[in-house]
Amino acid sequence: MPPAQRRSSARPGRTRTAGVAWDEAALAPVVLVLGGEELLAERAIERLVAQARAVQADVDVVRLDAGEYSSGQLGVATSPSLFAEDKLVVVAAVERCTDDFLADALAYLDAPAPGVDVVLRHGGGQRGKRLLDAARAASVPTVACDPVTSDADKSAFVTAELRRAGRRADAQAVRALVDAVGSDLRELAAACSQLAADSAGLIGVEVVERYYGGRIEATGFRVADAAVAGDAGQAVALLRHAIATGLDPVPIVAALALKLRTLAKVAAVRGRGAGAARELGIAPWQVDRATSELRRWTPEGLAAAIGAVARADAEVKGEGRDPVFAVERAVLAVASASGR
Repeated sequence: MPPAQRRSSARPGRTRTAGVAWDEAALAPVVLVLGGEELLAERAIERLVAQARAVQADVDVVRLDAGEYSSGQLGVATSPSLFAEDKLVVVAAVERCTDDFLADALAYLDAPAPGVDVVLRHGGGQRGKRLLDAARAASVPTVACDPVTSDADKSAFVTAELRRAGRRADAQAVRALVDAVGSDLRELAAACSQLAADSAGLIGVEVVERYYGGRIEATGFRVADAAVAGDAGQAVALLRHAIATGLDPVPIVAALALKLRTLAKVAAVRGRGAGAARELGIAPWQVDRATSELRRWTPEGLAAAIGAVARADAEVKGEGRDPVFAVERAVLAVASASGR
């Protein structure tokens, strides 16, 4: 079996799957699609199926569910076809595999069938770890489909989506789009597709706001931006609009906490050069923005704001009686701490 093409996407303090990105997935006797981001996993598998069909249009694509597997199914699926056409076997839910599948898959790794490509989809977790370890030992190519959770990763995803569509967006537009619809990768991909199809030229923030302005106004990130800037009136107005349009207090507090954590991280490495900032695992424009915003902040003010948000976080998650009051008090505390 050919050695896996591997690249590490690890960041300081964070473990990431070693492997190629979904758009670099290539057929092999066995391919492991590993990680919890379903959209990326679906794309990787679609890409592999398309590659198989490009070689042989009528390739036999067999799909198995490892969570409902019975002994011998893999052997039947990978056995030679009566008409000698190639086969592609896609096995879903390996993270829920039965003991029978685990035994059959481990045996199969030792002797893959000729003319057959097998794709193993594992969504993460400890179930099937013996198989993952055996695949790693056999240098099975791995497609990394880790969850895209950080703003930096989402911004990179947006940029790559638009590039694939032959389009570009400026940094402010990328941030605005992530703020508006970035909680779900599938929704973010759909938004990129819409912007690419319905606009022309460089995509700027005004284009994003034209399509998603209402949603941007109703996100915790805009509330957090206004609070950190010390604009208590704007922050409270945005907060009340967000609550009125159905946004839960919990993600608003989370946005405040994320904003303050970014400020604290950048403050900790100020004066240590660009290399230290790169190690933070956030986008360069976020570092630049935080550096600018920190001009308004003292260490004491930042500590007070973080404490207020920590208190609100506990209250909106059950320790307080009025989550809306708790988040409004936190917003006012952050705005008041700015400039102190």
